[in-house]
Amino acid sequence: MLAHAWYVLMVSTAAPLTAAPPEAPLQQTPVAAADGADPEGRSGDIVVTARRREERVQEVPIAISVIGGAEIERTGAFNVNRLQQQQPSLQFYSSNPRNSAINIRGLGAPFGLTNDGIEQGVGFYVDGVYIGRIGASTFDFVDVAQVEVLRGPQGTLYGKNTTAGALNITTRPPSFEPEAKVELSGGNYNFVQAKASVSGPLTDNLALRLSSSATTRKGTIYNSSSGDDLHRLRNLGLRGQLLWKATDALDLTLSGDFNVQSPDCCVQYFARVGTTQRPLSRQYDALAAAFGYTPPSKNPFDRVTDLDAGIRSRQEIGGVSLVANWDLGAATLTSVSAWRYWDWQPQNDRDFIGLPITTISQNPSQQKQVSQEIRLASNGADKLAYTVGAFYFHQTIDTQGSQVQGPAASRYLLNPGNPPFLANGCATLTANACNPAVLNGLTSTNTISFDNTSFAVFGKLNYELFEGFHLQPGLRVNYDKKSGSYVSVVTNGAGALVICDPAPTSSVVRDQCATLAPQSYAPKFSDWNVSGDITASYDFSADIHGYATYAKSFKSGGINLSGLPLNAAGTGVDLSTQTVKPEKVDNYEVGLKTQFFDRRVTLNLAGFWTEVADYQATVNNGQLTVIRGYLANAAKVRSRGFEFDSSFRPSQRLNLYVNGAYTDSTYQKFTNAPCPPELSGGTVVVGASGNAGVPGANSAVACDISGQRLPGISKWSFSYGAEYNVPVGGSGGEVYIGYDGNYRSRFSSNPSPSAYTWIEGYSMSNVRAGYRKDDFNVFGWVRNAFDQNYFELLSTQSGSTGLIVGQPGDPRTYGLTVSKSF
Repeated sequence: MLAHAWYVLMVSTAAPLTAAPPEAPLQQTPVAAADGADPEGRSGDIVVTARRREERVQEVPIAISVIGGAEIERTGAFNVNRLQQQQPSLQFYSSNPRNSAINIRGLGAPFGLTNDGIEQGVGFYVDGVYIGRIGASTFDFVDVAQVEVLRGPQGTLYGKNTTAGALNITTRPPSFEPEAKVELSGGNYNFVQAKASVSGPLTDNLALRLSSSATTRKGTIYNSSSGDDLHRLRNLGLRGQLLWKATDALDLTLSGDFNVQSPDCCVQYFARVGTTQRPLSRQYDALAAAFGYTPPSKNPFDRVTDLDAGIRSRQEIGGVSLVANWDLGAATLTSVSAWRYWDWQPQNDRDFIGLPITTISQNPSQQKQVSQEIRLASNGADKLAYTVGAFYFHQTIDTQGSQVQGPAASRYLLNPGNPPFLANGCATLTANACNPAVLNGLTSTNTISFDNTSFAVFGKLNYELFEGFHLQPGLRVNYDKKSGSYVSVVTNGAGALVICDPAPTSSVVRDQCATLAPQSYAPKFSDWNVSGDITASYDFSADIHGYATYAKSFKSGGINLSGLPLNAAGTGVDLSTQTVKPEKVDNYEVGLKTQFFDRRVTLNLAGFWTEVADYQATVNNGQLTVIRGYLANAAKVRSRGFEFDSSFRPSQRLNLYVNGAYTDSTYQKFTNAPCPPELSGGTVVVGASGNAGVPGANSAVACDISGQRLPGISKWSFSYGAEYNVPVGGSGGEVYIGYDGNYRSRFSSNPSPSAYTWIEGYSMSNVRAGYRKDDFNVFGWVRNAFDQNYFELLSTQSGSTGLIVGQPGDPRTYGLTVSKSF
C-alpha cells in the first residue's frame, strides 16, 4: 500500500499532455522500483514516455491519479468498485452490471437505472480501446499494469469525448524475456481467487502473453424463499496478447479477451419505510397487512431476504484489438482498431419483497461496437509539441425486455376504492383491486434497438513561450448520430392484446393500461459540436509546478429508450420526451504540485469549478408504465471543490499517504424535477402540492429542487494509509504491516433528494501483514475490519408505497494471499 502512498501521490494531479497513456508495448519508465520502494528512500522521479520522450509526471498539468498493478494486488482492489475506496474523486455505483455508472467529481452519468440512449460522461478505456457499455467496468482486472483516473474534460486528447474525466486501464504487455507469475487467495465466505500470467518470445521479433483470473465467493445475503446465498461471485477472465516488432520503428500488438460473470446478484431488499401522499390504505404497511406479509427481517444488516423471483446477473464481455505504433522520426503514428461485444442476461425481483407482485422484470441486452482511432504525436520537440487525431465509433444495442405482473399485483397496485373497507381491504366486492385476475399475468414485452455513430477530429499543442512557461490549447470537432426503436406490446393473463388508444371504456382495461401501457416510438438525434481547452503552466522550480485550465466541452444529446411517460390524456406517450439535449460544460481548474525534503514529501492541490447546462438527469415518476425511468434536462448543474494528494516517505521503512476531496455538486436550476417519494402518490393537481408525507394529500406534477444536492455525491471523502516494514534474515526479506482507510460523508441516493434515501457517512478500514522477498509474497488481509454496516444504494419501490429498499455493502472479509513470480 505504501507503494501506493508514494507512487499514487507522486503522480496525482499529473498526466501526459498528449494522449491516453501509450498503448502496449510502450511503457512508463519509473526511476523508482516497480513496487514503489526506492533504495535511497526517494520516489519522486517517476517518468513517462507518452510523448515518445521521457517526462516526469509531476511536471505535466492535467489532474490524474495512477495506481500500479502491484498496489492493486496488495490492496485487493480487483475491480472498479473496490478501486473507488482509494480515489476520493471517483464514484462508482452499480445495482447490477447493466445499471452501473462511473462519476468523477460528481459528474458523468445520471444516478439510477441505465438508459441505453445516452453517453457516459466518464470514458472507460482498456489499452486505448474505448468501452461503450459501462457494465463492462464491473469485470475483474486481468494482469493489469496500472489504472489511471483522469479528472476533468479530456476530449482534445482522447478518442471519445469525455466531459467529466476518464478511467484508463493498461494491461501488462508481452515481454521478450521469459516470465511468469501466479497468485492464489483464499478467505471466508469460501472466497477463492486465482491469477496467472506467462509471457516470453516466440521468435526474435514476436512475443506472447497469456493471462487469466478466476474468482468465486459464497454469497453474503441469504434468501429464505429459495434457500440460496445471494451476492455470490463467479467470475472468469482470459486475455491474450501477441506483440510483433516488425522493425525497430514499427510494432503491432494483437489482443483478445473473454470475460464471463455469473453471480446471483444484485439484490435490494427491505431497508426502511417512509410515508408518501398515497392514500394510507395503499401504502406499504397497510398493503403488507392486507396480505398478512412481513419480511424475514426489518434489519437489513441481518442480510436475509425472501425475494420470490429469479435473481441473476450473467454477463459476457469480449473483443479483439490491434494497436500499431510507427516511429516516423519527427513523430509517432498510432492506430487503435477494435471490435467488442457485451451480452447481458439478467433476472430481477423488481418489487423487492416476497410477494408475487412483479414476477418477471428483466432487460437482456446485446451490444456490439467497432472503433478506430488514428493519432499522430510529435517526438522530442524542444519548444513545440503536438498531438492530432481522428476517432470513429459505431455501436448497436438490441434489448429484449419483459415485465410480468403476478397474482398479488391487483391488490398491491390498484386503488381499492374509498373507505369504509370490507374485511378483504376493498370498498366493494367487485373492486378490481380485489380481483387478482385483473393484473395477474399482465405482460409487457419490449423490443428495443439502438444505433449510435460518432466521429471526431481532435488536436492539442504544447508551446513553450519562454523557459518554464507553456501554453497548451486543444480543439475537438465532433459529430453524433443516434436512432432507436422502442416497441412495447402488452397482453393480459389470457394472452389477449391490451389496447389503450382510444381510451378504453372497461374499468379492467383502464387499470391494466395504467399499470403497463403499450408503446411504440422511434426517436432520432444528430448534431455537430465544437469543444476545446487551453492550459497555462509554469515551472516555478524543479519541484514546484502550477497550472490553470479552462475547458469547454459537450456530452452528446440522447434518446429515451426505456419507455416514455403518458400524455395528459393518458392514452399515449408524451413524444416531447423522446430526446434530451446535449450537456454543455464549462470547466475551470487550477493546480499546484510540490515536493519537498529531497522529494520525500509530496503535496498536490487542485481546485475546480464546473458548470453544466442542460444536465441529463434520470426521472422516475409515479407512472408504472415507465419501467426504468426516463431522461430529462435539468437547466443547470454546478460542481465545485478542491482536491489534495499528499505522501510522506521519511525512510525506506515507512510510507504514509492522505488524499482528500471536497465536492459541492448541486442543481442550480431544476424546476421540473421528479418529486421525492414524500411528495408523490397523491391526487395529481397542477400547481398544487400537499404537505410532505401526508396520506391522501395532493401531489404536484413536478417539483423545484433547485439548490439541492446531486445524488451519489459526498461533500467530503478521504483515503489514507501507511505501511511499515522491517528487514529480516539479512538476505533482502522483510515483514510488513499495512493499513488503508477511507471515509465519505452522507449522500443522497435518489435523483431528487428525499428524507428517506440519505445514506449516512461511513468509514472503512483494511489491514494486511505479511512477508516478502524478491519475487515471493505472502500476506494475510482483513477488509472492512470493523464490520461497518453501510448501504451502497437506496431505492424507492415503484408506485409510491413508501417502501425503501437497499443494497448493503460487503461485511468484514478476511483471507490469505500468496504470489510468486518466475
